[in-house]
Amino acid sequence: MKTNEIRGKDDSEILFDIGESEKEMFQMKFRSLTEGNTDPAKIRRLRRDIGRMKTILREREKGIRGQEPR
Repeated sequence: MKTNEIRGKDDSEILFDIGESEKEMFQMKFRSLTEGNTDPAKIRRLRRDIGRMKTILREREKGIRGQEPR
């Protein structure tokens, strides 16, 4: 997910996406331990997407950057 897409969303939408991404990442990690055939690059992408979303929420909280129009 790109930062422009994230910045176009409301805080509640971002929080929902974070929750869904964290659930998916947990399932992928668990599946990789049991089956051993998941794509490690996808786990890395999910982790970085979650970090981006949390960073943008924190920027809004601190007033560094606001919500950009869609």
